[in-house]
Amino acid sequence: MLYRKMPKNGDELSILGFGCMRLPMADGAIDEPRAIAQIRAAVDKGVNYMDTAWPYHAGASEPLLGKALRDGYRERVKVATKLPSWLIKSREDMDTFLNAQLERLGTDRIDYYLVHALDGGLWDSVEALGIAEFLDTARRDGRIVNAGFSFHGLLPDFKRIVDAHPWEFCQIQYNFLDQAFQAGTEGLEYAAARGLGVVIMEPLRGGSLGRPEQPPAVAGIWDTAPTRRTPVEWALRWVWNRPEVTLLLSGMNEEAHIEQNLAVASEALPGSLAPEELELVDRAARAYHELMQVGCTGCGYCMPCPAGVSIPKCFDSYNRMHMFGDPDTAKFFYAAGVGGQIGLEEPGFASQCVACGECLEKCPQHIRIPDVLEKVAAEMEDAGLDARLAAARKLFRVRPQ
Repeated sequence: MLYRKMPKNGDELSILGFGCMRLPMADGAIDEPRAIAQIRAAVDKGVNYMDTAWPYHAGASEPLLGKALRDGYRERVKVATKLPSWLIKSREDMDTFLNAQLERLGTDRIDYYLVHALDGGLWDSVEALGIAEFLDTARRDGRIVNAGFSFHGLLPDFKRIVDAHPWEFCQIQYNFLDQAFQAGTEGLEYAAARGLGVVIMEPLRGGSLGRPEQPPAVAGIWDTAPTRRTPVEWALRWVWNRPEVTLLLSGMNEEAHIEQNLAVASEALPGSLAPEELELVDRAARAYHELMQVGCTGCGYCMPCPAGVSIPKCFDSYNRMHMFGDPDTAKFFYAAGVGGQIGLEEPGFASQCVACGECLEKCPQHIRIPDVLEKVAAEMEDAGLDARLAAARKLFRVRPQ
């Protein structure tokens, strides 16, 4: 296992972190014996960063991780979990959630505590409610050790959040498809230049980039590589090639996947990919982008929409469905993200578009936004939308008892 230092505190962290959002399942619930065995096996092989969050597995992830870290394992790892920013309505809520999380995890401290899923609007909300004072207080009384945030918004908002508080670290979505999406490469470099550790989520785009059955155009590119690697290895090595990256999170729920990721994490030094290999990955990214239905870069220039449509999120879900051929997952996250269950205070469905045309003159890609939103609504808002909204509400809207 390779390790990199968290810049501000010097913690030696495994470059592979264990993400507890997609633990193994049995009969509709976490397969506890198997999940605990997987987590402990990863720790025994050098993984020392465990990431969970309040809503993962409908609230069952944090307690499971707490169980897995008994018997001496807690002292061998750093635990990261997250304050659900979209559920915070008062300063008191912040303490309520944190104290409940400490109890769920069976620990007296959270080593790396993140304000979860921020965008510009959510940051403004929690900032007004006193998030800075909360984090400072929780640091002083020892309930948290390091403060950070995870991000799912636009680059300008990412930069102002980085500059708004003395964070130790941040967590961003980053992979070879998302170089200019959300925080992207520019955000990675911006945060690192200011001394923040950077934790990477979605290095495989929810597992899509690592599937053995790649789209033919992408598979053909991997087949031309002088050094043969699996799609998983290409994607992970591409992220780890960046020296600004402190570690990446992998949602590992198969023993074979854990072993594969551990093997790559023992070799993936920063700067270890040759220029021709980086060009190969860029060619694969271009092949994926050609499968996209709409050429949206997520720049956000079209926002805000007078009708409340979350245009970039609508287009991202639509593209995911067509690039990766997994409509069930794409439609669920459309319901969760665009439907106001996480990250948005109000729904921003494509069907809310009134074709006012205000977005057309703002889009640097010259996308016929109202026309595309009509297609998005037709495909993503089918008869199963209400059921998906109910499932997302159950997953992301649970409050402490």
